[in-house]
Amino acid sequence: MNLSALVTDNITEILIRIVKFTQTRHKVLIQNIINIRNPEFVPKELEVNEFSSLLSYAVDEHVRNQRLVLSDTENIKFDAEGRLEVKPVVDELSRTLFKENREKYLERQMDKLWENSLNQKLAAELLRQRQGAFSFNKS
Repeated sequence: MNLSALVTDNITEILIRIVKFTQTRHKVLIQNIINIRNPEFVPKELEVNEFSSLLSYAVDEHVRNQRLVLSDTENIKFDAEGRLEVKPVVDELSRTLFKENREKYLERQMDKLWENSLNQKLAAELLRQRQGAFSFNKS
């Protein structure tokens, strides 16, 4: 589905970015789980706090000036066409658990996957409701 085609306002665009980020993070976390038997594997993660800070700044800017400002960082890049590029980084805590306690490592990955899934479902539902409101208002 082309989520960028759904953009109708700044808040909708933020929700779309959250959905895209969580979709990408889901893939990274699944790879962390799939590779549990690969002794050379290095667990990765996306910069969740960095992404959250960028969106928080964007929402603040939207409230103040009714415009959306999405800043790039080394690991997260936005473009005008609605694409989001995120660079996975080594997850040091998971890397340590991977070496020392695979059961705790797997538990951590599953917890992250669960949290990510909840974030994605919430953003997707808010997006659906927002799009429904815009469809209703256009009638």
